[in-house]
Amino acid sequence: MEQTFIMIKPDGVQRGLVGEIISRFEKKGFSLKGLKLISVERAFAEKHYEDLSAKPFFNGLVEYIISGPVVAMVWEGKNVVATGRKIIGATNPSDSAPGTIRGDYAVEIGRNIIHGSDAVESARKEIALWFPDGTVNWQSSLHSWIYE
Repeated sequence: MEQTFIMIKPDGVQRGLVGEIISRFEKKGFSLKGLKLISVERAFAEKHYEDLSAKPFFNGLVEYIISGPVVAMVWEGKNVVATGRKIIGATNPSDSAPGTIRGDYAVEIGRNIIHGSDAVESARKEIALWFPDGTVNWQSSLHSWIYE
């Protein structure tokens, strides 16, 4: 099974969307393997977004992520990275389809509620960064009702 990193950003936490977002991943059939509410330090945010450090919006993005608590999660399931990105919607909420998290709840690209790994390799890197002690190894009793 594949794993992905999902982060509910400060605006999603402040707006009370944590339960709704978790519910969408659970209803899809993915398994929650790690979860924590955390206030992100600047150096940690800079490390998380280091691949964007040359972009003009980098400093604003770091300021945004450290502006309030975030919910960091690891989800597991078949094709969870690609499917998770579909659940989340396009980075720009105006390009996100209705029914996606961003399509339903976000208006501005700078307040787009959620981050999700964009590839299996970036998921591995992000999970290692955010969950250095690992995650919970368990399997839902519903597993056989979701997977053949």
